[in-house]
Amino acid sequence: MSDLPDRRLNAYRPDLAEEPLRGIVEAANYVSGSPGEVCIPVVQVRARPDPECGVDTELLLGETVRVLDAAGGWAWIKADFDDYVGYVPADAVSSVLRGLTHVVTAPRTFIYSGPDLKLTTVQALSMGSRIAVVGEQETRGTRYFLLEGGQAVIANHCAEVGQPLSGDYVSLAARFLETPYLWGGRSGFGIDCSGLIQLSMMMTGKSAPRDTDMQAKGLGTEITRDELRRGDLVFWKGHVAIMEDEKTLLHANGHTMNVALEGLEDAIARIGWLYGQPTGYRRP
Repeated sequence: MSDLPDRRLNAYRPDLAEEPLRGIVEAANYVSGSPGEVCIPVVQVRARPDPECGVDTELLLGETVRVLDAAGGWAWIKADFDDYVGYVPADAVSSVLRGLTHVVTAPRTFIYSGPDLKLTTVQALSMGSRIAVVGEQETRGTRYFLLEGGQAVIANHCAEVGQPLSGDYVSLAARFLETPYLWGGRSGFGIDCSGLIQLSMMMTGKSAPRDTDMQAKGLGTEITRDELRRGDLVFWKGHVAIMEDEKTLLHANGHTMNVALEGLEDAIARIGWLYGQPTGYRRP
């Protein structure tokens, strides 16, 4: 993960470099950026300020960024969590930092117009989204967290910010079973192979790079195939899967187009004819 900022900054905007890279990276201008916060449920991050450009990753409500440049309705940002850099619509990022208190722990949940599940929904949120809770209320035995403006979310779908979920990250990843596969996806509405690993690890208090190549290079320690156990990672060129146990993989994949379980040997045989054999194995 250590070389991610250098590589991504130069790839996206060779004319600008982050202030700490002055003297290391050759650039026409240097910027330190201004703080910002994602203010919509999910925003797609692109390599160019073009809605037709493919999606590299996604950021969730409440995630913080540094806005490095803004023009033409687009903001060039760097995510605080993993240093990922790219373009997002400028109105998806707010300069107002709200003092977020809780993070969504359910794969998906709703914000209601008030503290009652029979009321209209305002937004749908993914696991990992962050909200500012200002109060609590119980309605017919269900506890709600209240947000600004009287909106509400189910309280047991949330935990305090900075309080990692208990259990291993594999159990968290398994909660996304049958979630649709989405290239660049990083949410409970659609997710890709490396996004599944990053998001589930994040929820248990661990950090991981965003992309498969970066995870294969530096996430945890290298092991052999004979050492594989629950929680270990299997890499192919452009793909990564989690060992659910010694014989079964859990992965977001373009074959089933969702998060699925698959036998290790079956996956190696299926993937091998097109992409070759696994390129490595790591223990996070």
